[in-house]
Amino acid sequence: MGRDRLTRTSWIAALVAGAIALGATTGVVSIAGHPRGDVAHAAVGVSRAFADRPGPDRAEIAAASKPAEVPSGAPSRTPRRRAADHLLVRVPSSMTVRARPTSAARPVGTLPSSSKYYHVALTAWVESTAKHGRWGRVAIPYSWPRHDGWIPLRGLSRSRTHVQIEVDLSRHWLTATKFHTTLFGARGATGTASSPTPPGHYFVTDRIPFAAGGPLGSFAFGISGIQPRLPAGWSGGNQLAIHGTSDPSSIGRSASAGCIRVSERTLRRLMPLLQLGTPIVITR
Repeated sequence: MGRDRLTRTSWIAALVAGAIALGATTGVVSIAGHPRGDVAHAAVGVSRAFADRPGPDRAEIAAASKPAEVPSGAPSRTPRRRAADHLLVRVPSSMTVRARPTSAARPVGTLPSSSKYYHVALTAWVESTAKHGRWGRVAIPYSWPRHDGWIPLRGLSRSRTHVQIEVDLSRHWLTATKFHTTLFGARGATGTASSPTPPGHYFVTDRIPFAAGGPLGSFAFGISGIQPRLPAGWSGGNQLAIHGTSDPSSIGRSASAGCIRVSERTLRRLMPLLQLGTPIVITR
């Protein structure tokens, strides 16, 4: 994609079209261009995208701000866990992910160019790089069993973040860190025993606002994982997310279909920190 200029955040208003039956799995959202600013992406909403949404609601779809641009020189090798400086790359088109950092290695999956339901242009977290800096190791989004592999980095627009979110499932606790320093911690609801939140390395793929009072609260950060053990009879989507809730009493317990539920106060603290591609590390 080359080096991009910083663009202003654009908000795209979208309303769910028509009445959607409770058993339906998707709904069509119409898109209207905002009169101010550039449109960062055109998203098509799915009414029941996330694993923890019990039914359809009306939503606005927001394009996240593009992350700050950095020089495109080869990055140094980065540890896969708790690195203070995380490399992020824009994915302009679908890319083959390979078992080793060479074009001759066998394919192990595909890195998509946009998010699963809202079709936001994908920014991926590069967990480590090969010694020569030309290949990066990424977790393959929306796949199960979870696995990762290597993509060529040449020509990809790069940025960095120093923020990481860690979720401790055993403690029902979310921690936001920056430069290895804890910014804050907060309680969160996690998956039930029958639909537990799957641990792993993920990254933010969507930033979606919702009307206050709904089951997802006022905002959701879609992440690159899916729930492989949905509750019996579930007819909604399977994407994992960190989002608000209309049931604050569930926070701090094993109560969700797999997503991480947090309070509105926690959402407000996360919103300026979590850009597209921000690492989300979930542990047992």
